This record gives sequence, C-alpha cells and structure tokens, in this order.
Amino acid sequence: MIIPFLWMILTSLKTMGEATQLPPTIIPAIWNWNSYVQVFDYMPFLHFYWNTILMTAGRTIGQLILCSLAAYAFARIAFPGRNILFLITLSVLMVPLQAYAIPQFLIMVELDWLNTLKALIVPGLFSAFGVFLLRQFFMSLPKELDEAAKIDGCNHFQIFFYILLPLTKPALISLSIFTILWSWNDLLWPLIVNSSPSKLPLSAGLASLQGQYATNFPILMAGSLLAIWPMIVIFIFLQRYFIEGITMGSSK
Repeated sequence: MIIPFLWMILTSLKTMGEATQLPPTIIPAIWNWNSYVQVFDYMPFLHFYWNTILMTAGRTIGQLILCSLAAYAFARIAFPGRNILFLITLSVLMVPLQAYAIPQFLIMVELDWLNTLKALIVPGLFSAFGVFLLRQFFMSLPKELDEAAKIDGCNHFQIFFYILLPLTKPALISLSIFTILWSWNDLLWPLIVNSSPSKLPLSAGLASLQGQYATNFPILMAGSLLAIWPMIVIFIFLQRYFIEGITMGSSK
C-alpha cells in the first residue's frame, strides 16, 4: 500500500517529460513543485472540494438519521413481517450499483435533478449496510433498558433518542467513517448524473484530467494527493473505530 502512495508523491514532483520517460526513474532528477500550483489552473479545484464536502456531509448526516431509525425498528420493535423486510433490505447489498444506476438515473430525470447537488446527495442518504451495521449494535444492548424505560413511561422515540442512541456512539462513528470514505471516493454516480463542471465532486473532476491521447501525470498525481489528504487524516485519527466497524459487521 505504501509503495503506490510513494510512487504517486514522487511522480507529482517530476516534470512531464521525466514522468513518461522509459526506463522510468524513481527519484526525480529535478524536484518540480509547480504541479501543485498548476492543478488549480487546470480546473476549479476549490469548487470541486466544496461540492465534495457538501455531498459527503449530506450523505453522512442522512445515513446517521435514517439508518439509525430503521435499525432501531428492526432491532427493538416487534411488528409483523419484520424479518422479511429486513431480509429484503439486506438483499440490496447483493445488487451491484450498475444494476440500479439506470432506474435511479431515470428517477433523477423525472425529478429534473440532473446536474444538481440533490442528485449527488439524496440517493446516498440511506444504505442497507448502515441499517445492518447499526441493527447489530442495537441488538447487542440489553433488553432491560427498554423495559425500564417503558416502566418510566417512555415511548419508542424517547427510548431510541434518550436511552439507546447515546450508547451506539462507536457504531455511529464507524458508519460515519465508512460513509465519508465511500462518498469522498464516489466516482461512477457523479459521472452519471452530472455533466456540468460546476456540480462535479473531486473524484469526477480529477478523472477529467485524464486526456484521450495524453495525460499530464504530475498534475494528476498532485491533484490526487491534495484530494485524499483529508481521508488520510480521518483514517489516522479514527482508525480504531474503522477497525471496530469492520469487526462489528463480521462477527455479530
């Protein structure tokens, strides 16, 4: 994992000629830092950054609210057909994005949401994975908490919001990390629903740097490094929750 990352850094510091020469060099002969400036001239990098932040924040907040409500219902409320509905929800995980991208695109067309941030955010507000992850955590909490709260007169919303939700902080952080990573790196869906450069996120903006006949690799690598550093920081500081989230989903 480290070698491709180092190769990306070193390529961003080479000139265009050195980045494409054969045989390739490892250490740049001339340390060229201009690529980190030129990337802002090649495309509206800061605007792409802002679009990505809005898309990521919107999807993350939506998933925390909607997935936690659905997970609580599946884990703590007994209603007819609960297990069947949960299995139907889980079955979405077995369907690749390419299979439902066309129906979602047609919905966006009907809503006249193409080339808008709504098309980037709304389809990502809910995920079967988020429901599954949080449901597993809700099920691990003692049933006595619900019974004690009901004796005190709490309804389901009060039990969810005041009793159980504060206890699911590790699971909520894990879901946030997964959603942030997925949204920040999402490339296919933004390219499907957006053709306007003003509404593209970073992932799609960087893809536009790849030319049909030639690609300026130093600028592409410099842009990629500037794009991924927030994810590296998040992973470094929250990797404990990231590992807990993976363990939670696989062992329970």
